[in-house]
Amino acid sequence: MTNWIDNLLSNLPRLTMVGAIDIALVAVLVYQAIAILRGRRAVRVVIGITIVIVVYGISVVGRLEVLRTILETLAPYTAFGVIVMFQSEIRRVLARIGEQRWVGFGSRLASREVADEIILAVTQLMQQRTGALIVVERETGLRTFVESGVIVEAHVTRDLLLAIFQPDGALHDGAVIVQGDRIAAAACFLPLTMNPELSRKLGTRHRAAIGVTEESDCLAIIVSEERGSVSVAQAGELEMDIPIERLGQRLGVSVTRSRAAGEGRHR
Repeated sequence: MTNWIDNLLSNLPRLTMVGAIDIALVAVLVYQAIAILRGRRAVRVVIGITIVIVVYGISVVGRLEVLRTILETLAPYTAFGVIVMFQSEIRRVLARIGEQRWVGFGSRLASREVADEIILAVTQLMQQRTGALIVVERETGLRTFVESGVIVEAHVTRDLLLAIFQPDGALHDGAVIVQGDRIAAAACFLPLTMNPELSRKLGTRHRAAIGVTEESDCLAIIVSEERGSVSVAQAGELEMDIPIERLGQRLGVSVTRSRAAGEGRHR
């Protein structure tokens, strides 16, 4: 028995530097895929495909020729079907890999002043219980969504954001998209998430915020007119009812509640 184990171990390939790098890269890809698929309908599809593979293995071992022939005939078409079904998930995996810091230049806003203006506007919108949706572009461009709205091309300021989201204003509905230090467009249409795991209590703004972050690496800020609270969506995940200090952290700046409130009254 001992000799058999020694022979088995001696026949195993040695782990080289190239092999270690290969394993690490595969692990990263698998992790990214799991992170994207977690909590989505695609998980059920993966489970179904796994069951079919197990059934095929049983047909080979048990010599079930008819079943094996049918599965082998369908196999070439299955690959195309998987690509069609998982096209959005595949795109998100590639986008998530591309948005890592070693590829991009970071994910912060163009300047501290822009973050401060957004925080001040969000603070007042919360106090007024005015609904709003602000999308901050990062490495992935949002040109398609910018073109769906009204072009603004103006510097980001608290007063302009408040004016856009006035309930009686023409640009109130839809999202504001921030590119760098400028408001690119307002009243933009965003794709709604189709994730069935989300609560049905979420409104259109929250679903649109999640939907656009599923398509890109942007940060979406939602102000609820019902609760007067702020939520943040990123990478298809929603963080609800966060304090203003947490919003500052997500925007890459430090802020205190007293400071935000004080500057809001001062202006």
